[in-house]
Amino acid sequence: MKINCLSCGHNLDLDEDTYSDYEGQVKCYACNALLEINLKEGRIKSVNISKQKSYATAEA
Repeated sequence: MKINCLSCGHNLDLDEDTYSDYEGQVKCYACNALLEINLKEGRIKSVNISKQKSYATAEA
């Protein structure tokens, strides 16, 4: 199953057996965006960019 990242457009290839019924987050390895996905019976129901806050680390 292929999903395009909503942040950068990178093509994410998800294993169909593992993700046929899945609701949760996946990470784009091209831009590190977190996507909230909802898949039912091997079909995409929704894909959104996660609203989870990211925290930057300060360097001394």
